[in-house]
Amino acid sequence: MAKSPPRPNKKAAKKAAGALARDHPSANGGAELFARIANALERLAPAAPAELDFSAAEAFVWHPEGRELAAVRRVNRVDMSLLRGIDRVRDLLVENTERFARGLPANNALLWGARGMGKSSLVKAAHAAIGATYPAAGLKLIEIHREDIESLPELMSLLRNRPQRFIVFCDDLSFDAEDTSYKSLKTMLEGGIEGRPENVIFYATSNRRHLMARDMVENERATAINPGEAVEEKVSLSDRFGLWLGFHRCSQDEYLAMVEGYIAHYRVPFGGGELRREALEWATTRGARSGRVAWQYVQDLAGRLGVKTGS
Repeated sequence: MAKSPPRPNKKAAKKAAGALARDHPSANGGAELFARIANALERLAPAAPAELDFSAAEAFVWHPEGRELAAVRRVNRVDMSLLRGIDRVRDLLVENTERFARGLPANNALLWGARGMGKSSLVKAAHAAIGATYPAAGLKLIEIHREDIESLPELMSLLRNRPQRFIVFCDDLSFDAEDTSYKSLKTMLEGGIEGRPENVIFYATSNRRHLMARDMVENERATAINPGEAVEEKVSLSDRFGLWLGFHRCSQDEYLAMVEGYIAHYRVPFGGGELRREALEWATTRGARSGRVAWQYVQDLAGRLGVKTGS
């Protein structure tokens, strides 16, 4: 493997500048010149990456520009018991996460489907539940932003061979027509010589099953010399996820169960027919029924009644 060019050494530069100044005291402005050179080299030298301390928190956010994992002191999550209408996919993801925490084979997971049905909430809730059940695993949640996907190989190199186990999580993942960064993700999931580290698993949420817009796939089919190969290239990314979990729009009864679950959990003094009428009216004005809409209604109701929800 090719070696990286040597980086400027700040201490060595200063030492060399000082030695030259001592050896040539009569040089015209020598000491000042060498000091300026040393300072310039110090500014050019990249800052040393901060030492990773995974004991600082249970969740982190990846910032590739500084090779930094920023600790998240308080994760924005809801209790597992409040996630209604997604029982089957909930159980599948929890079981997969449990196997991973125990060091057993587990799959990368793609949670796709309707907006506001608890995809990202389920990932965070599963991490909390399994992390508490298996504390010895040191299970950490690391969020990577969609625009930083190309830096995944660098993140993997930092996590490889660490004693902890990591769920790398990307929320609302999708790709546009001219975006080629999905190739970095394909390589990390199953390809490449090194492959995915044994102590890392990748969870992603998306509104799109194949992570690409339908018109993109159709355009590839219409304009390519070999339509089949072009489409295969675009949709093969989702095939790298061993676990596909579909989230679909909820029924009216499921929506009301979500509202009632939040009401009971936060002890909001409101119920009966008036609650049902208000909740359905709220959903109608938004043109959708989902867990997110149910939560927004309860937030509004709790605010009107002076009840704190802790969020």
